[in-house]
Amino acid sequence: MHSSFPLSYRQGVLYVAIAATAWGTGGAVAAELYGVGNIGPVSVSFWRFLTGLGLLLTAHLVRRARRPQTVVSLRATFLANKRRFLITGFGLAVYQTAYFAAVQQAGLTVATVVTLGSGPVLVTVGARLLLGEHAGAAGAAAVAGGVVGLVLLMGGADGSTGPAPLLGIGYALLSAAGYAGVTLLGRASGRKKSGGAFESTVMGFAVGTICLLPLALWEGLLPDMEQAVWTVTLIGYLGAVPTALAYTLFFAGLGVVRASTASVVALVEPLTAAVIGISVFGERLNAFVATGTALLMGAVLLLVVGERPARAPARKPLEAEAGCHDDAPSYSARQTKD
Repeated sequence: MHSSFPLSYRQGVLYVAIAATAWGTGGAVAAELYGVGNIGPVSVSFWRFLTGLGLLLTAHLVRRARRPQTVVSLRATFLANKRRFLITGFGLAVYQTAYFAAVQQAGLTVATVVTLGSGPVLVTVGARLLLGEHAGAAGAAAVAGGVVGLVLLMGGADGSTGPAPLLGIGYALLSAAGYAGVTLLGRASGRKKSGGAFESTVMGFAVGTICLLPLALWEGLLPDMEQAVWTVTLIGYLGAVPTALAYTLFFAGLGVVRASTASVVALVEPLTAAVIGISVFGERLNAFVATGTALLMGAVLLLVVGERPARAPARKPLEAEAGCHDDAPSYSARQTKD
């Protein structure tokens, strides 16, 4: 999403904050769909992808009609790097579907915290092992804190947040692994971008939708329509707000906000999920879970602090553009998501 007028820094931060808040509502809507539509996490994820893809394609056609010379062709974007988009779309499907499964089993708060706290930690470890990136003292402390936080969450999780909290945490870790894989692929690709961020997002959702279709058919694709209006409204919201709108705002915000700053602002997402989980779904966090949550979120903040010295270029006017676009993970610097 690009405007005719450049965004200010404050507008960029606001866009990222709105996107993170919208992402934080996604798990809650999925939890409601489980009861109302009587469908599983794969089908919920498929409908989210399909609805969001339809809206993103509509936005792409409108942008292309208005500015045909500046909007990149989706076909050209895909053909330029088919392997990358196939892997990214698959990873995105795994990431978001596993997150919805985690919400179903462990509850909204625990699922969101484990996914968003473990993702950056796994990225740090993967970048060290696969890409030779050195995280430094802050990165090592973040990994240690994240592991301790995860152990506390696993030890303290009980039936107060979901029917099978340990299974849910397992799904959340799978979700975080999918996020890490997509992010590491983006880092490995370096600065060789094919098309803009918006076009890449559309292609990722297109591939993800195709990946999810056979599994959704096996699980049970069509929701119950006893409450048809409410079911359609929930699916429409899931595709429109935490998907099409949120990702568009997020990538627009990354045009003027550093990726490290965006990752801090995106912590609004677990906060939003926790507020909804406790106030709406009656989830309770005992001392172990609360401490584990604090450690995981603290690990993310440590990773951000550790990145800052390496991102202090000599030419400040180019800092935002170069830093944000190159280091932003595909589709979810938070990720995720969700």
